[in-house]
Amino acid sequence: MNTAERVVETLDALDTEYVFGYPGGRVIELFETIAHGDSDVEVVRPRDEREASQMAEAYGRMTSTPAVLAGQGPWIGSLGNMGQMEARLASSPLVTLTEASERGDYSTLAPYQQSRGDYGGLSLPKILDGVTKEWWFPRSSTETVRSVQLAFKHATAGRPGPTAVILDGDAVSDDYPEDAVPPVWDDERQVQNWQSQPTDRDVAAAVEHLEAAEKPVIIAGNGVHAADAYDELKAVADAYDAVVATSYLGKSTIAETDERAAGVIGSFGHEGANQVVSEADALLVVGCRMNPMDTNWQAASFIDPDEQTIIHADIDTRNAGWVYPADVGLIGDAAESLRALAATGDGESGEGGDWALDRAEEAREDFAVEKCESDSVPIKPHRACKAIEQVVDEDTVVTADSGNNRFWLLNYLQTDSTQSYYGSGGVGGMGWAQPAAVTAALLGHDAIAVAGDGGFTMTMTAVETAVDHDVAPTFVVLNDTSLGMVRQMDEDIAGVEFHDTDFVKMAEGMGGRGVRVTEPDDLVPALENAKAASEPTVVDVRIDRDEDMAEQLASSFYNEVGGLHE
Repeated sequence: MNTAERVVETLDALDTEYVFGYPGGRVIELFETIAHGDSDVEVVRPRDEREASQMAEAYGRMTSTPAVLAGQGPWIGSLGNMGQMEARLASSPLVTLTEASERGDYSTLAPYQQSRGDYGGLSLPKILDGVTKEWWFPRSSTETVRSVQLAFKHATAGRPGPTAVILDGDAVSDDYPEDAVPPVWDDERQVQNWQSQPTDRDVAAAVEHLEAAEKPVIIAGNGVHAADAYDELKAVADAYDAVVATSYLGKSTIAETDERAAGVIGSFGHEGANQVVSEADALLVVGCRMNPMDTNWQAASFIDPDEQTIIHADIDTRNAGWVYPADVGLIGDAAESLRALAATGDGESGEGGDWALDRAEEAREDFAVEKCESDSVPIKPHRACKAIEQVVDEDTVVTADSGNNRFWLLNYLQTDSTQSYYGSGGVGGMGWAQPAAVTAALLGHDAIAVAGDGGFTMTMTAVETAVDHDVAPTFVVLNDTSLGMVRQMDEDIAGVEFHDTDFVKMAEGMGGRGVRVTEPDDLVPALENAKAASEPTVVDVRIDRDEDMAEQLASSFYNEVGGLHE
């Protein structure tokens, strides 16, 4: 058995479902082993490493378990960095298996593609060090296998994120020793992790504050997704008679039709949700770092730690109280922290009466405005979001790209179930929605990707990847033939206009279907047909480019600080 075969044994032992990647360099040995052996791992080869990395990141986000990103070092460190950066900032587990394009005896002679970091070449270790949680550069067969084990362990330990192993030269192709020295332990045993939980003292303090609160509000972030803590979130909200608002990345951690749901906070979130947070006397922040967009750029009237009690639950003690001073920190897995709160409290809330349910109901009115029913042509983006909402069911996952499209969706797509919406928003790169939707489809969901024409074009080859793997996501393009968010900041900025691309022909050329929608009444039928189709479908929706997102959706708190550029 050579080392590549032993590495694939590790992947199988850890129930790795997919390797997303592009064969090249010494990673080819892994692809060959999977192809010619009896491995259960499935290789998904998109058109480039960027798409592969975004698919792998989306898999980790949707399942809380790592997929593998594999490819040649220089391209994993460049194109493939898109998904790895998103994984780092969105707390998605991901394992990268790459290589250094080592040239053996020629490595010191003006090397070509070499990424070891010595003179004349690139330094892949330095590149990955700036992005991943941890990385390894093993130089022997034993080190290689152990490094892969540790990469899986670290990817899900504590705050999840990306890890990487850089395969070097013969360390992946040499024979694997029968009696390794030092020993390499059983894969499953070596990769075990244990969930951390908050101390009894901190839980008791949090319970005391929540029970005394008259207007408790929970801010649910991406950590609730990562911990699969949906039931626990609802149990705590019910136990303490709290309203639940979410961050951008926390959308769909609670069904937005739930009686306690208030919507999405932030500079382009729901005004009602923002107002509820500002009115709270106690805030329970769960799995949310509270970045500037979540906090309305620290608007003084939004959150005031001198006037509001803040309980911050996070898996990393450095994040609790990072942005706002916290009165109590609950350090541990979000599900464990919420479970402890629900079990320890007596369920007696303060004297708020019907405040929580009344305010949540009022806040949810922001999910619909008059333009959501507009028959105007070009189509209002508000109407497009409501059409998508109409065809979404409990088996549907919506993936949202960066730009105006994401903020229209955050406001006007009201999810009626958990785990039904994921958006680009860790690092927030464009082009994320399409690969993510293909991943969702591979996982058995009806998937709808939503992007602007700029973001769609970046990864439109995902249509072909879907065709190759016999899945049929729907790709919705909110098309204003421009970089809409940038153009609306300043129409004189160079590079914001696109020529009118025929996405219908593009989809057909890649083996999918395409339809252009210009009339509002045609939206729902087009989306229903796309969902029912056996091949991927691009729905090119011509939207009104004059609908100014920031002007309409900027919160009063965001305007208070001057409307900083996002």
